[in-house]
Amino acid sequence: MRDAAPQTIYLADYTPFGFDVDEVHLTFDLAPSATHVRARIRFSPKPDATDRTFFLHGEDLTLLSARIDGETVKPKITPEGLTCDVPSIPFTWESHVQIDPAANTALEGLYQSGGMFCTQCEAQGFRKITYYPDRPDVMSTFTVRINGPHPVLLSNGNLVSSGDGWAEWHDPWRKPAYLFALVAGDLIAHRDTFTTMEGRKVDLALYVRPGDEGKCAFGMQALKDSMKWDEEVYGRAYDLEVFNIVAVDDFNMGAMENKGLNIFNASAVLASPETSTDMNFERIEAIIAHEYFHNWTGNRITCRDWFQLCLKEGLTVYRDSQFTSDMRSAPVKRINDVIDLRGRQFPEDQGPLAHPVRPESFQEINNFYTATVYEKGAEVIGMLRTLVGPAAYKRALDMYFDRHDGQACTIEDWLQVFEDATGRDLSQFKRWYSQAGTPHLSVSEDYKNATYTLTFTQHTPPSAASPDPQPLVIPVAVGLLDADGNEVMDTQILELTEAKQSFAFAGHSAKPTASILRNFSAPVVLEFAADHAALLAHDTDPFNRWESGRALALASLLASITKGTAPDADYLQGIATVLRDDSLDPAYRALMLGLPGQSELAAALHRKGDTPDPQATYEAVEAMKEALAQTLKDDLPGLYADNQVTAPYAPDAAQSGMRALGNAALSLLTRLDGGDTAQAQYGSATNMTQQLAALANLIRAGRGDAALADFEAQWKDDRLVMDKWFALQVSEAKPDDAADTAKALTRHRDFNWKNPNRFRATLGALAQHHAGFHAADGSGYALLADWLIKLDPVNPQTTARMCSAFQTWRRYDQIRQSLMAKELDRIASTPNLSRDTTEMITRIRNA
Repeated sequence: MRDAAPQTIYLADYTPFGFDVDEVHLTFDLAPSATHVRARIRFSPKPDATDRTFFLHGEDLTLLSARIDGETVKPKITPEGLTCDVPSIPFTWESHVQIDPAANTALEGLYQSGGMFCTQCEAQGFRKITYYPDRPDVMSTFTVRINGPHPVLLSNGNLVSSGDGWAEWHDPWRKPAYLFALVAGDLIAHRDTFTTMEGRKVDLALYVRPGDEGKCAFGMQALKDSMKWDEEVYGRAYDLEVFNIVAVDDFNMGAMENKGLNIFNASAVLASPETSTDMNFERIEAIIAHEYFHNWTGNRITCRDWFQLCLKEGLTVYRDSQFTSDMRSAPVKRINDVIDLRGRQFPEDQGPLAHPVRPESFQEINNFYTATVYEKGAEVIGMLRTLVGPAAYKRALDMYFDRHDGQACTIEDWLQVFEDATGRDLSQFKRWYSQAGTPHLSVSEDYKNATYTLTFTQHTPPSAASPDPQPLVIPVAVGLLDADGNEVMDTQILELTEAKQSFAFAGHSAKPTASILRNFSAPVVLEFAADHAALLAHDTDPFNRWESGRALALASLLASITKGTAPDADYLQGIATVLRDDSLDPAYRALMLGLPGQSELAAALHRKGDTPDPQATYEAVEAMKEALAQTLKDDLPGLYADNQVTAPYAPDAAQSGMRALGNAALSLLTRLDGGDTAQAQYGSATNMTQQLAALANLIRAGRGDAALADFEAQWKDDRLVMDKWFALQVSEAKPDDAADTAKALTRHRDFNWKNPNRFRATLGALAQHHAGFHAADGSGYALLADWLIKLDPVNPQTTARMCSAFQTWRRYDQIRQSLMAKELDRIASTPNLSRDTTEMITRIRNA
């Protein structure tokens, strides 16, 4: 275990490494408890280096020997690495270390998963493999020899040669150590090929455990679609002879973009109609695209230091969002992205974990793989494209790839290409990277003398991360409608740069209806008394039409919570009108039936100065769903029947949309028929989307016991499907039962708390069950704290990320605050708490 004492690292203290790494040769002799790693590395001192300290990172390593130019040396070793006197001319460093992959439960560096050797080196895992300058700005070519009794021996780059019990790989592209990868095990390859736009044939393989061969076809097609899309849209061709993906059961994240050898959490790549839902298929398609797109935005061009993480992640998230929009429904994708942003990133921005897209400091970099870096980072890219336009965006990206190929870059490098390509001054726009918090955009309107005026006031609440926020550049997409719903002004991009700014639109004989922030053109909280009923009925912008329905639902729910009023009749009728419009995409109509999440409602109450009551929020949402069911009772049977897919299963947008709408109707029908339709669907389901939706509704109707037992008997041998079984029982439990349900599941014979997927499926589901986690007796808090304390010494990364469940603790009443503070203090006082968890708990508790 690393020393838990926090040490703050600052962006301002960045100093380049004093040596170039010319080439790296690694030899692995694999053994579960005693793997030997021999490194031969050629270093060259940098002539202009200001610091020539030869420091190599290393953790949990047993150094057996070290030599410089063949002569034995005795470096000074600390828990963080080693230092050594070195020549002032180029030299060869050789080391021989022993490591213990079988004991590496943190899943960083080289570890074992079900007998298979695999690696995870981002962000700082390579230092657990051998001594090396483990920082992203140190790039080199790697040649790797793997010796082991495994049928499959994989590493980065191209296979150079192989024989019985060994294989040698060479990656000709310079890369940082965090992109190093190795896999060895008994695996089966699903193979295909792809021919690049340059005419290069690439051998593709998806390696899986025996028994998973039937779940590879979709992932392989998604990879080929990604490769083709990146060529057509960004002009980026693949650059190696092979591209391999490996599915791993024990993995802290979704996947990793290691050059030529992507390692995936099995849940993010394995799919079949029988075992995966439509949402699983779409997620897999997006993650495969994301990791492949990193080949250029992350690998060929990487980040200079970990403060620049958003440079690769925000850009690549934006690219994978574009991809999904092109492959499926762009409006539906945009709405889902905003739901996710508001559900995960906005709370982060508004709480103790707030930080800029590019942080100024950190204690543990693993804690900054956040929605702010990824999702908000992508929104910043989207705003930049909106401001400069698609053509200029393409010119800038081409310049970025040409100018910085093979380099480790900064946000300044990124913005400079846009300034050079467009002539714009982006110094104010850069604040999006350096300033924490979600801006609030208040809008007032005025109409006189045939001129309609909108006045915008922007304000970002101060925080510890940004105590004095300044005005940002905010692109606001605005359209105007007349009283009949006709578009009288097409969408225009208004560019806000000041704290208060007005825009006048002349020539309107009557006051128009404003549609503001179309397509969610900036990640802000919009405060505007819009005519949501009119926009719900007529807006030509799909996002804002959905947003108006959401706003009406939010207002009605808040009134129900705070005043006890009944659900708003205008909202209910407006939604009914939308659902009856067969010209609309079924997936879009399904989203229209969705309601604001209970956490979103709690945040809205908090902004208004009210104290959220989780139980009251839960009851208001339930009442609204009952009202929707009653309002639509004559429509629901037909809506359900019309959206049953009879063709052979396909995870495409058309079929997925129909199933989404049919299952949204089923959710409301269950409130009317007590689960009869759900029971019939469960019995006839031929795919996981339909089976799981039916099971969820049976649980809600109080008829789930038999179906849960049947589902377990059917799928007990499929680990990914059983993750769904665990999660569903917690997420669908009544609030008073959620903690008890989760606790009972932790005693189940198949609950493997050391597997991140199973832990998240059970305890993560509890953390996301708003009313259940915040049960008045504190049982949710105590149970999660118990398990975080148990998990921390085994897997600090997963533990630290799960601590974010407590980040909004200051929103709630004094009793709940006291209960959460007690658990936070209990976690913090745990002996030998990891550095990861210490930082998270400290930041949350000190809010």
